[in-house]
Amino acid sequence: MAGDVVISLRGIRNQFGPNLVHDDLDLDLYRGEVLGVVGGSGTGKSVLLRCIAGLRPPQAGQITIFGQDALHCSEAERREIDARMGVMFQDGALFSSLTVRENVEVPLRSIRGLDAGLRRDLADLKISMSGLPYSAGDKYPSELSGGMRKRAGLARALALDPEIVFLDEPTAGLDPIGASAFDTLIRALSETLGLTVFLVTHDLDTLHATCDRIAVLAEKRVMYTGTMADMLHVEHPWVHEYFHGPRARAALDSMERTA
Repeated sequence: MAGDVVISLRGIRNQFGPNLVHDDLDLDLYRGEVLGVVGGSGTGKSVLLRCIAGLRPPQAGQITIFGQDALHCSEAERREIDARMGVMFQDGALFSSLTVRENVEVPLRSIRGLDAGLRRDLADLKISMSGLPYSAGDKYPSELSGGMRKRAGLARALALDPEIVFLDEPTAGLDPIGASAFDTLIRALSETLGLTVFLVTHDLDTLHATCDRIAVLAEKRVMYTGTMADMLHVEHPWVHEYFHGPRARAALDSMERTA
């Protein structure tokens, strides 16, 4: 895929005690694409997301983000990088004692000189962009459905108008209608805002509906990258089973019927 590389990983190693999760892992993320990251249980999909997002450093390797060495930059430079990225964790990872609006306002508080009224207005705008009704802003996470919590988490990830958004299993636990609506939202936001999206998922429908390219984690590294069509020709046992199994055929049939 042609385009500017906004994130580049080279030689990444992630390890927990004797458990080696990633070894000599390379991956590029291109500006404006939606990249879906898949892999079997224990391949470290979420670990890789957290590694790139700066939540845990790798044991070895290089991470370049927006042309900067993200592992050896100054604290101020790292803050500038972080301000250009947003993260949505599984189930939203919201602060339970804050309302949805207050959760979205948390990253906005880092902007100096932003008064409370404007901060509230910006939070309401992000809540609306995530597909939630205005009334959701006054609710607490415990008062929301799982799908609404995910949208609230997305609103918070969008708070600072990021260029890159990381989504960790955004449709996990949602019913098919809710998952489809969330897929549509992700694609629409990517296209209208020009977002670059790093999306960890196991949902084949999400891969079909939202992703420009797929990266497969296997054998402690990124084994394959390519489009959905490319994945259908990969002979690796896990990849072949994943993209040719009953769930994959059902997802493909569904997409063909709606095309």
